[in-house]
Amino acid sequence: MGTTATMRNGVNIEELNALVSRVKTNPDLGKFQFRSKSKWINRAHSQSTFDSLYGAGMNHKRATPLLLEGDEPAALLGTDLGPNAGEATLHALSSCLSVTYSYSAAAMGIDISSLNFELETDTDLRGFMELDKNVRPGLSHIRVKVHLDCNGTPEQVKELHAHVLRTSPLYDTLRNPVDIKVTTG
Repeated sequence: MGTTATMRNGVNIEELNALVSRVKTNPDLGKFQFRSKSKWINRAHSQSTFDSLYGAGMNHKRATPLLLEGDEPAALLGTDLGPNAGEATLHALSSCLSVTYSYSAAAMGIDISSLNFELETDTDLRGFMELDKNVRPGLSHIRVKVHLDCNGTPEQVKELHAHVLRTSPLYDTLRNPVDIKVTTG
């Protein structure tokens, strides 16, 4: 008779522990490369395709490519067919925080019954439009409110929050400079 997998927060604990063990034994298995291809469609509308990635020592091809639309709201002269880049950044951050909370809580033995986020970010068009050289064109502040309902003790929840902030890849990416090389061709 087969054994039943231990699931916590939708995460298979045995698979999670096995992955951690494999990466601990062979650090190269922890190296991933995410890829996208993006194209401008019209006005502010663009589309990104995600069809392959490298990770766990091999290339992976998706059976069906994933698509994300990008656009601007009418207030920014767009057609509102998708979130703008600032909104997509908030989505990327909350998506990463969701994974980090659920996997970390599972590893700590904490069951999550509810997890959601409220996010806001600020930008000033004067930077984008080069109207004020003292204003950055990018996002200036991101605020995240975490709503977590779980069976952890207050001490466990405090450690979970701290662990998430130490280990969330997108939280780290947004808090620290990242090398970006842009070429034309």
